[in-house]
Amino acid sequence: MTPENRVRDAEAELRDFALGYPEATEAFPWGERVIKVKGKVFVFMTPPGSETIGITVKLPVSAEDVLALSFTKRPGYGLGQHGWVNAAFGSAEEVPVDLLKTWIDESYRAVAPKRLVKALDAR
Repeated sequence: MTPENRVRDAEAELRDFALGYPEATEAFPWGERVIKVKGKVFVFMTPPGSETIGITVKLPVSAEDVLALSFTKRPGYGLGQHGWVNAAFGSAEEVPVDLLKTWIDESYRAVAPKRLVKALDAR
């Protein structure tokens, strides 16, 4: 598999995973892909077709530990002060999809209304 295909596959898997949450929707403000729940963003992703993959999620519980990883940083725009974390990978890098899915889950639970989190837990 080419590096570009590996990035596209990881991006598609993460997108589909995030959109599987109750009432999750996709939008493209500012040219970026975002996944929202009830109008609130819980995942920022690089635009479709990028050669790299980047994901920004809200991690109120694990942000400090996650920021110790070499591929993470606090994002700009003041988001880093509120528990948001950015992870970026080049086309030659292995994307830890399962780890990123756990972060998407934490982000959804931090942003979604409590009734949707309860519905998720009841599944």
